[in-house]
Order: sequence, then C-alpha cells, then structure tokens
Amino acid sequence: MRLSNLADYAVVTMCQAARHCGGGKVSATELAHESGLPAPTVQKVVSKLTSAGLLRSSRGAGGGLQLARPAAAISLADIVEAVEGPIALTACVEGEDCAVHEKCSVKPHWPIVNSALRGALADIPLTRLAQIPQVKEVA
Repeated sequence: MRLSNLADYAVVTMCQAARHCGGGKVSATELAHESGLPAPTVQKVVSKLTSAGLLRSSRGAGGGLQLARPAAAISLADIVEAVEGPIALTACVEGEDCAVHEKCSVKPHWPIVNSALRGALADIPLTRLAQIPQVKEVA
C-alpha cells in the first residue's frame, strides 16, 4: 500500500501548520514556501483539510490558517482520511463490485485488517509527526 502524493503533501502541510501552533495564523503561501511544496498543491490540500475540520481558515486582515484543534488531538489517520477517504485496503469492503465476491472467503477478514491499519495510523499524533528529527553528530 502506498499513500497518494496528495495525502503525503497533506501530512507535510499539517506538520508545517502544527509548527506554527500557538504562534498565530499562517497563510497557505507561507506553508508552501516553508515546506517546499508548490503553492497550488498546498491550496488544494488546505481546502480538503479545512473541509475535514482539521484546519480553520479566516479571511481578511489578520486572517489565515490555524489548526482547528490541538495538534495532539489530530492523528495521521485523520489527515489521510481527509484526503483519501475512509481507510480501506480493498474496494469490496466499501461495497464495490468484485468478480468473486460470492465465493470469497477473505472478505469477512478485511474489516479487521482495515481496523488494525486505521488504529496504527490513529496512534500517531500530529505532535509526533511535526517534531523535527535531531541529527546525531558522527564523531
């Protein structure tokens, strides 16, 4: 399984926004500059994150973006689902047609797998993702 580029960029954007936590609002242009992502991509991601209730946007003087809730209360699962939709490894779990659905003995197990995957992603808070790794000096 691999996340889409847009989901990856959403994680990067949210990490950058989290680093501004407590420091006021930030613009999408600033987030793009700080992250190195193209501004149109950040605008698209910000729109999805705002619609999902992860970012709050305000217009006008003093406007900008800020986290809609504390970074510790936002998980990697929340961010991925904001862009990708519900976490599901197979289409059949979402009710889509499958050529072998009537004889499939694995289908009943997919919800367990999906729940485990979502649980693993939900256990990673944005606060952890937003930490800048410390580089160890080599002696």
